[in-house]
Amino acid sequence: MEEKILNLLTRPMKAGEVAAATGIDKAEVDKIIKKLVKEGKVESPKRCYYAAVK
Repeated sequence: MEEKILNLLTRPMKAGEVAAATGIDKAEVDKIIKKLVKEGKVESPKRCYYAAVK
């Protein structure tokens, strides 16, 4: 699931948009995004939006 989310975050998106696009529950998406942010793979360019680090 992490790879699926990382591949989708080529542009800044909200967690709800990611959940809708992947079919993964929003709570699960939030948890995965938080983990990816801690690992430095995802950043938040503006409040509530997330994008993969290039």
